[in-house]
Amino acid sequence: MSKIHNFSAGPGILPPEVLKQASDACINFDNMNLSLLEISHRSKNYVAVMDEARQLVKDLFEVGDDYEVFYLGGGASLQFAMVPYNLLTEKGYAAYINTGVWASKAIKEAKILGNVKVLASSEDKSFTYIPNGYEIPSDADYFHCTSNNTIYGTQMKSFPKSPVPMVCDMSSDLFSRRVNAKDFDLIYAGAQKNMGPAGSTMVMVKKSILGKSGRKMLSMLDYQTHIKGESMYNTPPVFPVYVSMLTLRWLKQNGGVDWIEKINQQKADLLYNEIDRNSCFAGTVVKEDRSNMNVCFLPTKPEYEAEFDKMAKTYSLSGIKGHRDVGGYRASLYNALPLDSVQALVDAMKEFEKKFA
Repeated sequence: MSKIHNFSAGPGILPPEVLKQASDACINFDNMNLSLLEISHRSKNYVAVMDEARQLVKDLFEVGDDYEVFYLGGGASLQFAMVPYNLLTEKGYAAYINTGVWASKAIKEAKILGNVKVLASSEDKSFTYIPNGYEIPSDADYFHCTSNNTIYGTQMKSFPKSPVPMVCDMSSDLFSRRVNAKDFDLIYAGAQKNMGPAGSTMVMVKKSILGKSGRKMLSMLDYQTHIKGESMYNTPPVFPVYVSMLTLRWLKQNGGVDWIEKINQQKADLLYNEIDRNSCFAGTVVKEDRSNMNVCFLPTKPEYEAEFDKMAKTYSLSGIKGHRDVGGYRASLYNALPLDSVQALVDAMKEFEKKFA
């Protein structure tokens, strides 16, 4: 079987060894002669999985016991509502920056629950840059940002120092680069881009910021419920959490975030250098805010697109079509994507230029 180069934006590529281990566990998990899909989530074998999945996040982020980690369903979209539900007070307000579709949706949900101030937005230029020069007010209940914008291909290269609890949606660049996790009070991420299959969302929260909203909490929407239940207040997304654990274990065993950050930078440099050199393609966002995870680019002539689509197939390039809001192409360079896949895309672009320019 020929190799497919998987640039899917999500669900995204996973390490081959993780897929093998996960598939084996669906037949015989932990030498129990039972499938992972049919055992009790309360069994000691699976409790060990959940404990390791939670601890690996803390290990990779290098945080202590003042933080708790749990896994939920509902995707990052549910966190758009759970964050203000847990942190936004009746008389207070939340501060957000708007850097794309997902940030916009987070703002929309927060406004349903209380007052919101949008400190800065890049919507005026179709989210092709990361806004800066804003100040985070010291009287806000919390500040929310989105670290990487999957659709538009922008990424926050640094984070502001916040005088209030800082919340970040890291769904599409989680553990792709080193960040100082202790600067954040809450980090959440849908697993399906850099950590596991769709169906699970990781939440890491500093315990000291909870219990201050003043509202009577619904149990399932209360972060403290899931902390007290050790991520098993209800039946967790068993298989997605297991695969996430395997992926985090793979990352840690190979050298952790420092190891993968170097590889991710090599992949991004290789592709962006070709986009800037090649007369048939052009980038879509300002250079200083280019994402290392989601590389968006357009053909310089509309008629190129159909022809490059054909060439992409001959090079076994999968998942490079751009989002419908942007068009063109989007290559997602998630942790598990090998450098040779990026080289295959670059080779296709070079051949295309020779043939059509």
